[in-house]
Amino acid sequence: MHTDTIDNLRMIEESAKSFATQHILPHVMEWDEVQYFPVDTMRAMGELGFLGALVPEEYGGSGLGYQEYVSIIVEIAKVCGSVGLSVAAHNSLCTGHIMAFGNEEQKQKYLPKLASGQWIGAWGLTEANTGSDAMRMKCVAVKDGDYWVINGSKNWITHGISGDVAVVLARTGDLLDSRGITTFVVERGTPGFTGGKKENKLGMRASETAEMIFDNCRVHKTQVLGKIGEGFIQSMKVLDGGRISIAALALGIAKGAYEASVKYAKEREQFGQPIANFQAIAFKLADMATKIQAAELLIRKAAHLKNTHQPVTTLSAMAKYYASEICVQIATDAVQIFGGYGYTKDFPVEKFFRDSKLCTIGEGTSEIQKLVISRNILKEG
Repeated sequence: MHTDTIDNLRMIEESAKSFATQHILPHVMEWDEVQYFPVDTMRAMGELGFLGALVPEEYGGSGLGYQEYVSIIVEIAKVCGSVGLSVAAHNSLCTGHIMAFGNEEQKQKYLPKLASGQWIGAWGLTEANTGSDAMRMKCVAVKDGDYWVINGSKNWITHGISGDVAVVLARTGDLLDSRGITTFVVERGTPGFTGGKKENKLGMRASETAEMIFDNCRVHKTQVLGKIGEGFIQSMKVLDGGRISIAALALGIAKGAYEASVKYAKEREQFGQPIANFQAIAFKLADMATKIQAAELLIRKAAHLKNTHQPVTTLSAMAKYYASEICVQIATDAVQIFGGYGYTKDFPVEKFFRDSKLCTIGEGTSEIQKLVISRNILKEG
């Protein structure tokens, strides 16, 4: 059901909006307080096709494009950034990596389960001391006959404990060799593969972030994803698409904070009139609306490039960088507009404020995005 029309896009937006309002909104603060990862809600989204948005129909997916995928994440993130983050990580990273680099047997085995929500996916690149500096990873895989033995750990992994299957990158060659890293698909329950510490986070608290530990974990050679030694190169390509999803996540949070601010500014009265009548507030809203429009245009352009198989590295980095930074700015202004109430958990903007910051860090910090952008524009010049 690949769609290109505005009407179909709106239909998908309405579907995501309706689900978020009915099944996520009533539980947002409850899940946030206790850091509860709503697996059942994820599975329900799988039944609606949200967890296989980009997966072709032949593998049980929705067969949608990036414009529809962006809209799904935006509508969910407007209600809860945590759930939006989990949807983005599941789709773009784990499922996206298998879809892009798996062989036919691997696609047939994993994509239907991931697309349906039967299985939740995780993606393991980052380690405790190798975030942006991924080529110094210490998690290693050593060949032993028909098996690879993986030892080490991965940190800051979305669904690191609850994920049913993980795409894991491990060093199989020399340190700092861009062709010395290989990708493996590891199923939960494989001996030697366990979840570790769950992070106690500032925001995105209902999206599980945890350690994955590999202790003499034996993985059959059929679980190698793509060619041996091409893991790092694969991951950079996967992140091109993943950054569009984080940009969409940031856009959704920004829109949620903005819409709450407009509503509040019209209702809240001071000095005998709505605070929206005061220029100081009205100008904040004007800035918010302008930044949101600019971010969305960047994201939609990046999505178009991705859909049409054009180079997207620079645009996806720009979209992710700009959207995440304006998300923090808008969430901050939203708290200011709400005043003292914005600092309480009785109103939604304090959560938008806490959730927003992750967008400038995950899947490449703002500094890394600027590095990617500057290198590419100077290369083109």
